[in-house]
Amino acid sequence: MAGPMTVPRLPPHDPGTPALSVVDMHTGGEPLRIVLAGCPEVVGPTLLAKRRYMRQHLDHVRRRLMFEPRGHRDMYGAVLVPSELPDAHLGVLFLNNEGYSSMCGHAVLALGRFALDFGLVPAPPADAREALVNIHCPCGLVAAFVECEGGRSRGPVRFHSVPAFVLATDFLVDVPGHGKVVVDVAYGGAFYAFVSAEKLGLDVCSAKTRDLVAAASAVTEAVKAQFKINHPDSEDLAFLYGTILTDGKDAYNEEPTTNICVFADEQVDRSPTGSGVTARIALQYHKGLLELNQTRAFKSSATGSVFTGKAVREAKCGDFKAVIVEVSGRAHYTGTASFIVEDDDPLRDGFLLK
Repeated sequence: MAGPMTVPRLPPHDPGTPALSVVDMHTGGEPLRIVLAGCPEVVGPTLLAKRRYMRQHLDHVRRRLMFEPRGHRDMYGAVLVPSELPDAHLGVLFLNNEGYSSMCGHAVLALGRFALDFGLVPAPPADAREALVNIHCPCGLVAAFVECEGGRSRGPVRFHSVPAFVLATDFLVDVPGHGKVVVDVAYGGAFYAFVSAEKLGLDVCSAKTRDLVAAASAVTEAVKAQFKINHPDSEDLAFLYGTILTDGKDAYNEEPTTNICVFADEQVDRSPTGSGVTARIALQYHKGLLELNQTRAFKSSATGSVFTGKAVREAKCGDFKAVIVEVSGRAHYTGTASFIVEDDDPLRDGFLLK
């Protein structure tokens, strides 16, 4: 009878390519792959400069971690980098199937737990019930508040957004296959187009995901072609990230309102979308449908997971009237991994099926 198999620490691989070590988490079903080690230094004096550098010089890291065979077309990731902001505990670059997001709420909720549990912030007092984690995202500094016990994370996390504002309401776009459609465009660290799925002949709660994706993608492309996005602080932030289809229930109600977010290259968010909730709260407040500190629940049509959100105070972003939004949700650990490359692998940098 054979004895126990000895498993090497790592399989054979290219010794010149460091293994990429990661911690995997999810928030409301939406994955987050956090890079622990193996990513080359990301150079730049500011976080936005680091984002540009990674896109230009290190995009193979994103492709290897997000794409098949190590990931999938809806994988999401985070690379931790130093921040130039004195109040930040960490900086982060977000990875998706197309490129690099400016903000990601589900990732912030997960990174709050991760930063506390992995010692990236000073240990809170033993009797503390919440720990502050300041996370520098490409859109700005975001404060996460992590419920804790004995210095370790437990339970939900909440964050306070960058100033969120409305760029346009009731904007008429010509969407191929759907005719003239009224959309709103709002910013919650990233810009989204918002439209009731009913206007596209769909029920966001029961329609097939592929049909929702097709409709949302058509709206995104139409808005990109017919509406100019601008941000008062940086051109790096002036792009439409995706479209969020809703159940149309924007007026305040204690029952959850359902939505689905399709972003980047037809990537589907499994969670209610943290930055989308931020933008949607700003939109509802702008329209007079929501008051300060009035909490709403937002449900993902993909998984049924729920985030809550509320506008906590008014703010400004350039000349735009804005609000700071608090978003709450739960993140969970799912595992760890070390990803390697063999030098003769023709698919070493990954691939995506369309």
